Parts: sequence; structure tokens; C-alpha cells
Amino acid sequence: MKVLGLSFGRKMKCGEIMVKEALFKAKEAGADVRFINTVDMNIQHCKGCGACSAARDRGKEVKCIIKDDYEILEQAVLDADAIVIAAPVYAIAPVGQFKNFIDRFGPSRDRAALLAEQDKRKKEGKPLLDERNFKDRYVGYISVGGASTQNWVSLGLPSMHIFGFSLKMKVVGQVDAYDQGRKANPLFDEELMKQVGELGKRVTEAVGKPYDEVEWFGEEGTCTVCHNNLITVGKSTTVECPVCGIKGKLSIVDDEIKVEFSEKEQKRARNTDIGLQEHYEEIQGMIEVCVPKLMAAKDTLPKMLEKYKNFEEEINK
Repeated sequence: MKVLGLSFGRKMKCGEIMVKEALFKAKEAGADVRFINTVDMNIQHCKGCGACSAARDRGKEVKCIIKDDYEILEQAVLDADAIVIAAPVYAIAPVGQFKNFIDRFGPSRDRAALLAEQDKRKKEGKPLLDERNFKDRYVGYISVGGASTQNWVSLGLPSMHIFGFSLKMKVVGQVDAYDQGRKANPLFDEELMKQVGELGKRVTEAVGKPYDEVEWFGEEGTCTVCHNNLITVGKSTTVECPVCGIKGKLSIVDDEIKVEFSEKEQKRARNTDIGLQEHYEEIQGMIEVCVPKLMAAKDTLPKMLEKYKNFEEEINK
């Protein structure tokens, strides 16, 4: 049982200390642990070239063509059975390096696309995809913020959930560790250290359990799936969780807002087989519509694009 700890913040500062505390408890619970601080790693932003997904869909190895430290982190995640991640919040949401990794990891590791490609390879007798793509994983999130006002880190935890969607990871729990600016060091906050230690223990104990048998650790939140409090409100009482992409019904009872999500909606959240399949079919549908349009305009589109390609020359006429 392998538990990976990742910190996207400064060395020996809040995030690293909390992840290591989680790993101490994970080891006590029987895990082999590994820690990586990414702060000095070179993880460039995704160029949107599509090479990783194209390789996957053409029977080749799934691999990013950018040469940097991304693959080190990618392989560590694939090796892990469970993961604890801490990311600092500098401007409302997690630090950009964390999103850089997600942008490159997610598209090539989309579970629905991987399953479709694996089935195709089995039928054609071709070399199969790495089996690590298909194992269940369990994850815990720690959002780290200096602000004493929680709404200055309000997109921290919700954004961190994006990490686990592609490989359908089960979120075991989360800790919103804001107000670190006044606390000076997390070691001065005994209750917080107990929380992150318990998160490490719970993530470890979840390994091997069916997802629906894993008990949530942390505040319940408004959404019954991701347990975050973000809700998109329109002009009716039908609302949506922007993290999970599921619809619910809003009501006010005794001045308290309540949102109910049906069982059907909960089963189509982004980190479920149904939710991932919906997105996969959506993308495939886009391809079916887009490619014929481009083929039909193959002679006219280059001429239409000329003034945009030669923008500087055109704008200075």
C-alpha cells in the first residue's frame, strides 16, 4: 500500500509540514510513504498540442512530449494507491504550478477514454495500456492560506478537486487550513495538526474499500458529493454544483438554505463512471461535428486566416 504526499508550497513551510504529518499517520496505519515537494520542479504549462491523447488513441504509449519534470510527478501519482496533497492559495485559488500539472495530467488520463481505448486494444490484440490507469485511488486535500478571512481562499479546496476527476479518484476528506498568517506555524495549532494527521490515516484506511463505503472526513458542505459550499444559482430554484456538475433543488427552511441532490444526479458527478462517460461522449460528438466543418472549408479557411496570421502587418496599415 503506497501513500504519496505532495506539497506545492515552499520547503519546510505550512503545506510541507502538514503533508508530512499526514504521512507519519499513514505510515502508522501500515502504508509505505513517499513525499515530494514540487516547488523546485519545472512543470511547464500545457501547450494544448493534443499529442498525449492522440498517442493514446493511436495505440501508442501515453506520453507528454514536453521535456521537463512533469513525468516524475506523473509516474509518482500512477504508482500511488492514495495521495495527500497540500497546495498554497496565493490569489483565491491554488498556486499555478498545481494547475499546470492538472492540465497536463487530466486529458491524457481520462478514465472513459482510457477504457474505450483499452477495449479497442483487447479486440485488436494490441499491447494494452498501463494497468495503473485503471486502479482505484483515494485522495485527501489540504488547502493552505495565509488570510484570516475564509473567502480569500474560497476557491482553494473546490479547485483542488479537479486533480482527481480524470482517474476517478475517491476524495476521502479535506482540510481548509487558512489563517496561517496569524498562526505563524501549523505546529502551534494542535487541533489542525490532529486534523491533517487524521486525514492521512483515513486516506490510508480507505485503500481497497469500495468507494461507496468510504466515510467522508471533514465539514459536510452543501454538495453531498464533493462537500464544498459552491453553488451556481440561476433564476429558478434549480441550482448546480460547479465542482461536480450536478443539479439540485434549493429551498429555504427556517432561514436556512438547503440543497437536495437526487440519487440519479449524485451518480453522474464528474468523478463517477457515468459523469466521465458523459464528458467523453460530449467530446466525441464535438469531433464528429467539427472535423467535417474543417474539411469542407479546407480551401477557404487559410485565406480567411491570413489577416490574423499577419496581424502586426495588418494592424499597422
